[in-house]
Amino acid sequence: MAGQPHKIPEQPSEQATIALAPAVSSSKPYQSGKLRRASWLSWIVSDDPPGRFLLNAILLLLLAAFVFAPFLFPGTKALGVASRICIFVILVASYDLMLGYTGIVSFAHTMFFGIGAYGVAIALTQGWVGWGAVILGAAAGAGVSLVLAAAIGILSLRLRAIFFAMITLAVASFAQILAEQWRSLTGGEDGLTFSVPAILKPSFRLFADPVLGVTINGPVITYYLIFIVSLVLFLLMLRIVNSPFGRVLQAIRENEFRVEAMGYQVVAYRTMISALSAVMAALAGTLMALLLGYNGPDATLSFSLMIDILMMVVIGGMGTIYGAVIGSILVILAEYYLRNVLGAVNGAVSGTPFLSALFHPDRWLLWLGVLFVLIVTFFPQGLFGWLRQRR
Repeated sequence: MAGQPHKIPEQPSEQATIALAPAVSSSKPYQSGKLRRASWLSWIVSDDPPGRFLLNAILLLLLAAFVFAPFLFPGTKALGVASRICIFVILVASYDLMLGYTGIVSFAHTMFFGIGAYGVAIALTQGWVGWGAVILGAAAGAGVSLVLAAAIGILSLRLRAIFFAMITLAVASFAQILAEQWRSLTGGEDGLTFSVPAILKPSFRLFADPVLGVTINGPVITYYLIFIVSLVLFLLMLRIVNSPFGRVLQAIRENEFRVEAMGYQVVAYRTMISALSAVMAALAGTLMALLLGYNGPDATLSFSLMIDILMMVVIGGMGTIYGAVIGSILVILAEYYLRNVLGAVNGAVSGTPFLSALFHPDRWLLWLGVLFVLIVTFFPQGLFGWLRQRR
């Protein structure tokens, strides 16, 4: 069977055949010239619209909000929050490629995120300047992440899920310790502060006069750079999961043994998606470094960041890609604004000691945890999965 990777047994199991059916059918539209011309747009929309009218409307509204974010939500804080959401959409969607579509549980995703950020930070602090340093650092971070993820996959993906997860946790912990100790290269616990290209600095002005009341300066240009790159990467991942390659990944998630019995090299597919996911995470780290003008272990390598990614995937919905948008928006908005909401509620119930203590702004993590538990309990398939299945 190993020498005939695409030969199907004479009597394949029903479950594996059903799981792999989309991989066969997804290539049919490109076998006919007429259908090929009719579906050229599918390379952008991936033949996978969000779903029902409600979902389509929600995501279109969110897309419009991100396109006009500097004009709809003026202010440095709001623009920074929108930029972070765009970055985390890519980070969470890239993790969903492994967890939601292939069933790989990894705790090393923030390691690749940090490698991408350190690639740019190191390049800009070692004498390189301008966009050449940014491109070099991004390429270096993505290349290192690709090689490291492929090595981990080849050596460890044959193990059972829990053992592979523990290996990735150990590797991620080692990477964080290395970043903290290698002060000459990474700046240690203090991290690296660097100067971004001139067009991204707050002092830069693209136009002398404001546009619709908004000054088009460096932070606005930074936001649009992050948004455009994030949108392109998101569409690319959407295209991948709806290709025959993506259908095989979903079949592996359902039953890897039967897929392997049908001739597919499961370890090879898992390694490829792990490497691809790592590259996407590294590129997201590059964007984060440009946004902050700084990178350190706590900014991109902390385990709490990994917990946030897991929370966003579960809240949005695993195995959907689109769920990364909803999960990232909810969690990041909660992290930045839930404290303010609780402060308002606390002021309204200040006369009641118990309620006042319960809604104290410092307890925002408690309420975020309650929100997470409620979503997992009542919407186990995530908010996007629930909306997609709802009639």
